Amino acid sequence: MVTLEEQTRAYAYALAAVLLWSTVATAFKLTLERMSPPNLLLFSSLTSSIVLLLVLVLQGKVGLVSGISRLEILRLGLFGLLNPLVYYMVLFEAYSRLDAQIAQPLNYTWPIVLTIFSFFLLGQRPGRRNIMGVAIGFIGVVVISLRGNWGGGSLPSLAGILLALGSSVIWAVYWTLNLRDKKDPVVKLYLSFSLSLPAVFLFTFLIDGISLPGAAGAVGAAYIGVFEMGVTFVIWLLALSHSRTTAQIGKLIYLSPFISLVLIWLVLGERILPSTFLGLVLIVAGIVVGGYRDR
Repeated sequence: MVTLEEQTRAYAYALAAVLLWSTVATAFKLTLERMSPPNLLLFSSLTSSIVLLLVLVLQGKVGLVSGISRLEILRLGLFGLLNPLVYYMVLFEAYSRLDAQIAQPLNYTWPIVLTIFSFFLLGQRPGRRNIMGVAIGFIGVVVISLRGNWGGGSLPSLAGILLALGSSVIWAVYWTLNLRDKKDPVVKLYLSFSLSLPAVFLFTFLIDGISLPGAAGAVGAAYIGVFEMGVTFVIWLLALSHSRTTAQIGKLIYLSPFISLVLIWLVLGERILPSTFLGLVLIVAGIVVGGYRDR
């Protein structure tokens, strides 16, 4: 039985996680002004690996790492090629080509992609609400991509749009592959990041060369490594562990993209377009509607 105090703590953890995730789009843009996407990937992944190891030490879970078989180590290493290497490389490239107000909501479409995957990969039969949710989300993507230029005119980078949408597909694939794995999620995340570091280092060296960041770039990369790739996920898990049900705190996550838009406006100075807000509302509505099944 979850007490009122525990449920209150769950809401506090959840709101903290939502607020931290709301800052990352702004952090991406500010840091990418000072670092290339490959170097940002390298230094943020390195930071995340260190932070996640510290979390495991504090939680007394380091022993769980040594108990994992070689086959599982290999599998998690391959997962690490997907996340962080491919996922964040694609995501950072998208942010480098698009305004944050466009890249952020397009990346947020991954639950819609996950719904589509459930039809084709998991053999689930789509209901009317599922189909309606996907359609609404797709309309939201079109609205954001056109930026209100219904009759033509200046449009965002097509490559950037495809990269942002591609990042949502990659994350949905990663999520799907992890569905049946019941290992401790922090252990899995730590191993994915730490085992992928040699590949991330080699990729960065070959594609871009290793460049030590300046003070501002180092702070940005560390912030992203700590809060986007590491600690915030742990905080969210704490929220889930203290809540009566997932649904009671799960809906709070929908606040994140809207808070993110406010920060993009205040910190980056981007003028938030009506089409961005409308498209984001449609995407979130599609996620909510598509999450229900016909009875």
